[in-house]
Amino acid sequence: MTSPATSQPSGALRAKLARLGRRAPDASAAGGTGRDAGDRGVLSGHDRRRRSVRTSMGLVHVVLFIGLVVAGLGPLLWLAKAAVTPTQDTLSRPFALWPNGIDWQNLSTAWNDIHIDQYFLNTVWVAAGSWFFQLLIATTAGYALSVLRPRYAPVLNGLVLATLFVPAVVLLVPLYLTVLHPPVVDVSLLNTYWAVWLPAAANAFNILLVKRFFDGLPREVFEAARTDGAGPLRVFWSIVLPMSKPILGVVSVFAVIAAWKDFLWPLLVLPDPAVQPLSVRLPAVQSQTELDVFLAALAISTLIPIVLFLAFQRLFLSGAGLGGAVKG
Repeated sequence: MTSPATSQPSGALRAKLARLGRRAPDASAAGGTGRDAGDRGVLSGHDRRRRSVRTSMGLVHVVLFIGLVVAGLGPLLWLAKAAVTPTQDTLSRPFALWPNGIDWQNLSTAWNDIHIDQYFLNTVWVAAGSWFFQLLIATTAGYALSVLRPRYAPVLNGLVLATLFVPAVVLLVPLYLTVLHPPVVDVSLLNTYWAVWLPAAANAFNILLVKRFFDGLPREVFEAARTDGAGPLRVFWSIVLPMSKPILGVVSVFAVIAAWKDFLWPLLVLPDPAVQPLSVRLPAVQSQTELDVFLAALAISTLIPIVLFLAFQRLFLSGAGLGGAVKG
């Protein structure tokens, strides 16, 4: 039975309303669609057709675009310019475009003479391992809490959520002692990348993020897979992961960027300069390096996060809403 507010008016009622000078409501008006729906914005269709309005709106769009470019890309563009600019030009005229020419030698000097290539490779290893283990723990834990749902799942979910309220500084000393003397393997993990990878894997934020996405996946697909004889591992590998590409892209970007810029923890557990990443080595060599070469090293260190974001931007933006798969 339909309600009076949503039912279509009868022919007699339409005629009566027409005689009274009123228009009978129809389904398109009730749903908010139709020609009038497009005129409910700030500007009406008539105003948008005026040349003065179109010109002013175009100017506003241009100003907003330039402001966003300056605020977002301005520092990166200046760093790219300063990386191939001599030191004297950067100090005397920091915003001038190469008044005395371009010095491409800065990039090769930063790459070879101060061993940026070695530290760059160390950073890639740190970021790749952190990405793999964070993705592994986040997806498996989120799958267990959201899809498998054991009886004690609410308790585990509360414990994971409670770790978000513990400041990271408070955990430095116990975590360092754990890495120094692991409870099961009596071998110190200092100066090994395991000391960075394993603590990074225990990321409660990523676990809750993935769990929330898994909560929106259609349960009918899981039930159909179980009916066909698929086990928990098969459901996870063949159904859940292919449906979770947006959230996997989001977690991947978060994991790699966090590992790429982390400074304090790699400084503590990787005291050997031969295995330290760029985030630790660049401040150490700053006092011994010319400004133009140091800025070139900084520009090189920003390449991978930018390329990674450009590669994952579609998945990142599509997963920003963290909505589940479309049922149907």
